Parts: sequence; structure tokens; C-alpha cells
Amino acid sequence: MRETFISEYKERSQPYKDRIIKWSAEAPIIRIEKPTNIARARELGYKAKQGVVMARVRVLGGRKMRPQYSGGRKPSKSGRYFSRRKSTQSIAEERVAKKFTNCEVLNSYFVGEAGSSKFFEVILLDKTSPVVLSDPQYAGVVAQERRVERGLTRSGRKHRGLLTKGFGTEKFRPSKRQHDRS
Repeated sequence: MRETFISEYKERSQPYKDRIIKWSAEAPIIRIEKPTNIARARELGYKAKQGVVMARVRVLGGRKMRPQYSGGRKPSKSGRYFSRRKSTQSIAEERVAKKFTNCEVLNSYFVGEAGSSKFFEVILLDKTSPVVLSDPQYAGVVAQERRVERGLTRSGRKHRGLLTKGFGTEKFRPSKRQHDRS
């Protein structure tokens, strides 16, 4: 199943193209019934039960255009485009969390891209669902408030530099900002 999805993406097969065309016409954030890539969703903690919600997000990729000059034309401000500190996946998770306020983000994964748009599917957990609260795997996740904003999802931990350990990562713990203050 997983190999089928990967091969469709690599070969840009007709079903993949049809999906992308359909998704591009839809709203940027949309709730979906079931995951497109079920194998990847299950790896990241998806279970087909009440209180587990899926959403698809469209995010513009690429670098961020700088705002207008302020405080003089200094050389440090003279660039036109700046690469983001966060990944587009983290931005997608944050946008979904803002729309679905009663849910907490569990994880997300990439499902496709078209031109400058990238598509991600986000797994959400309903905070008030008794089924989710009784599941030991989900109960701890739901207890963490605002996981996405604090960078506690997998993509958030990745852009914070916390997925690697040992030599070369001394400045990432407890955080980059805290290291600079000490």
C-alpha cells in the first residue's frame, strides 16, 4: 500500500494528477473522512475511531518575501526573499490548529504538491471525546495544550533541532533562545 502511494507520486500517475487538480479547487483547509495514505497515517498514530479527525491543508511553499524597509536601508535588510525558520509542514499544522480549536494536533504528513502549493494531511484529536480520553496512547497528547504552537509535534521538534542527539546539538537544548540567554 505504501509503495503504491510512493510510486504514484514519483511517476506523477494519472490518479495522482486528478487528486491534485481536485484538491487545488477545494478550500485551503478541509476536513476529510479518511486518510489518503493510510499506511503513513497509521505509522504516525492514526486509528479509525471516534474523536480522531483528519484534515487536508494547502500551503504555499517557497521562500518568504521580506516586508517593506523599516529603520533605514541597512545591508542586513537588503535581501528580497528569506528562507523560513519553520518548515511548511509546521505552518500547515498551525493553520489547522487555528481552525479546529476543539482539537489537538497529533501529527501530519506530506501527500502531494502542485506548482507552488504543498498538501499535507493532519491527524487531529478531539479534546472532549470520551473515546480519545480513555485511550492511553492519546490521553497524554490531549493533555498537552497548544502542542503545535510550542513545537511539540514531530515537525516542530525537527525545526527546533531536537530529532538528533549528541555531538553538534549542544546549543539546541533546552532551546536555542535559552542557550543564547545563558
